Amino acid sequence: MSSFSFIRNAFHFIESQTRKYIRRHFGQIYNWIEHGTMAKRLSRLLFFVLLTCVSDLIFAQIQYVIPEEMERGAVVGNIAEDLGLSIGEMSFRKFRLVTDDRMQLLKVNKGSGILIVNERIDREMLCGQSATCSISQDLAVDNPLEMYLVDVEILDVNDNSPTFPKMRYAFQVSELTAAGALFPLESAHDADVGTNAVSNYEISTNKHFGMNTRTRSDGSKIAELVLENPLDREQHSSFHLTLTAIDGGIPRRSGTAEIVITVLDGNDNAPVFDHQIYNINALENIPVGTVITTLHAVDLDQGTNGEVRYYLTNYVSHRVRELFNLNPETGQISVQGSLDYEEKKTYQLDVEAVDNGTPALVGRAEILVELVDVNDNAPDLKVNSLSIEVSEGAAGGTVIAIISATDRDSGENGHVQCHLPPNIPFKLQKSLNWQYNLIVSDRLNRESTPSYNISISAWDAGSPPLSTNKTIHVSVSDINDNAPQFTQLLYNVFLMENNVPGASVFAVTALDADLGKNSEISYSLLDSFLTETSASGQFIVNSESGRLHALRSFDYEIQKNFQIKVQARDSGTPSLSSTALVNVIILDQNDNAPVIVSPSNMAIVFVPKSAHPGYLVTKVIATDADSGQNAKLSFQLLEATDHRIFSVEFTSGEITTTQNFREQVAVRQAIAVLVRDNGQPSLSSTVSILCTVQHNVTENTFDRKYKPRNPELFSDLNFLLIIIFGSTSCMFLFIICFLVVVKYKQDKNIYCYTSRICCHGQRNSTNASHCRDVAESNLDSVQTLPVRDSYNYTVCLSPESSKSDFLFLKPSHPTLPLDGINIHDTER
Repeated sequence: MSSFSFIRNAFHFIESQTRKYIRRHFGQIYNWIEHGTMAKRLSRLLFFVLLTCVSDLIFAQIQYVIPEEMERGAVVGNIAEDLGLSIGEMSFRKFRLVTDDRMQLLKVNKGSGILIVNERIDREMLCGQSATCSISQDLAVDNPLEMYLVDVEILDVNDNSPTFPKMRYAFQVSELTAAGALFPLESAHDADVGTNAVSNYEISTNKHFGMNTRTRSDGSKIAELVLENPLDREQHSSFHLTLTAIDGGIPRRSGTAEIVITVLDGNDNAPVFDHQIYNINALENIPVGTVITTLHAVDLDQGTNGEVRYYLTNYVSHRVRELFNLNPETGQISVQGSLDYEEKKTYQLDVEAVDNGTPALVGRAEILVELVDVNDNAPDLKVNSLSIEVSEGAAGGTVIAIISATDRDSGENGHVQCHLPPNIPFKLQKSLNWQYNLIVSDRLNRESTPSYNISISAWDAGSPPLSTNKTIHVSVSDINDNAPQFTQLLYNVFLMENNVPGASVFAVTALDADLGKNSEISYSLLDSFLTETSASGQFIVNSESGRLHALRSFDYEIQKNFQIKVQARDSGTPSLSSTALVNVIILDQNDNAPVIVSPSNMAIVFVPKSAHPGYLVTKVIATDADSGQNAKLSFQLLEATDHRIFSVEFTSGEITTTQNFREQVAVRQAIAVLVRDNGQPSLSSTVSILCTVQHNVTENTFDRKYKPRNPELFSDLNFLLIIIFGSTSCMFLFIICFLVVVKYKQDKNIYCYTSRICCHGQRNSTNASHCRDVAESNLDSVQTLPVRDSYNYTVCLSPESSKSDFLFLKPSHPTLPLDGINIHDTER
């Protein structure tokens, strides 16, 4: 260190000490010195030091020594005697202690001048751990002013015991720590100083630890725990010791603390498994996540050295790691993949148990996992084709597929049997232990079953048994074994007459259950005759659609029906065919107007003037070549000279009188009758009749039958008599008609006034025209006869029967003479 630095440090030390002294003894002066700038403070400080040096006569110092903890009022010293002041002088000069407002520990008794203890003095509180401790107080007297410094040194007494900062200290010592190792301890604290402070440390008696006390350069004592003998955690895992701190006072005081020493484990033991080889049997279908075993290894160490973790060694393959999982904490081995006995039967796992010591120690073991086969594989079916076609004409025993049935399981679990559903024309024929032939066992019919979805079932012999189903689609190919079949064997076709030639009449349909060309049908006509008329020449058929067309227009009045034989033939090999009859019925159309047979137009009819109401003047007879409603005729009075005299019956065409003839009635009456059929549209014809009223003609009593009869006169017996009488009359009329015809052929010179020929049941126009010619010729012959010699007969077919062709003669009036007539008239 340089001289300048030394001088500077000395000056600073002197300055600091001076400042402390001035501040303690001269507070006001200290404030005066500290006020101002640095230069002023320094100059004032030098002035005060100079003043002090030259004021030895003014300032004086008195020292006393007392122990701490003196009682209040204890005498420190006689300050008046020490200063040489009397009691009166002390009072006169205002003897007093100068305080700085702190606690006043000392007090001067002004009556005796004795300095006494005013408050309890605790050295430790007052000076702490300082080596010296004193109380400095100023005494002041006036006249002249004098200042005295009283310095009372406080001596320490052993009133405090040593104390440790903690009551309990914990240490962890490894059992591997070598003897002689030191473990520093925290020092005890003693508020006393000097010899009263801590002087020594002691520890409770034990075999392993001792105490070493050292003195530091500052004089303080420190303690160190010494390991005297090696530790063994397996014998003693912990120690509880008492540490004692002792001071040097009289009497000696001490303080204690507890030391807990935990012996840490040293990693000197490797983990050991319960077994070196673990044999485990596990079902191959064990669920994922199932624990198959739990490893257990024991490590005699403790703590982290005894904590064991489990691992698979590097010898374990990647595949095994995918199937098994080893929990490193618990040692549980669980399944994490799908085990398969058929893939591998035994798995070996090398495991190791590793502790957490440093360095880590390892124990090893071997795990053998043997899988137990279960029936977890269903039979496997393989077919050489998934879509098979077989002809419907295939013979029994024809092989259509080869089926392989295998099972990956072993033993009974791998024994497979195959079955087919019942009631199908197929069966399985075993060829090898694991192979079957699917063969045809019955006749096939594509038309009823065009294909088969054959479900093949395979069952193994496991428990429970497993099965596999595979469906084979077998298509049946067609052969031409079915002839075309018409939807009907007989078709009734109704065709309206006057049809348009070439128009479609009807379509026949034939179906063929075969396929392809075997079901392609062509239609043709075969000759079929009805009344020696070939229908095939009047109709044609479309060979593809089967539609019939008429080649000409038909007339119901000429031909009413045809029969056509149609053939349907397929295109198979050999070709097959079938036939059907088409009955064509011609329907009538209202295309013929009524033909009036009798009387002829403008015919003359004689009516007696004495005729009563209801007298039959004449009857209009008409025919219609149509049929049904088209031939149903109705009669209507169209015109008449006097509408009040005549009426026409609507359905029969009878013209009758409605009242008696008056005197002024005209002799000649003209009547026009309209004959209409019931067709749509309706057709009609008219006839005009001239009626001549005669005065000399006897009245006809024929009109009596038109008088109404009392229905009460009829009875069941009367009705029976009428039937018997009518039957007899019919037979008699038949004989009469027969005789008339014979006689007519023998004698053609017979003339009659009127002939009525009614043709019922004959619908052809030839007969109708014949009837009309006969009537007209007879009417002409009537006009050549004299009136006075004329006779009126009616030759008529019975209108009540439409099926009789017999004629009978009936006189127009019973009063007419019959001389010269060869035909006998019979009155009903």
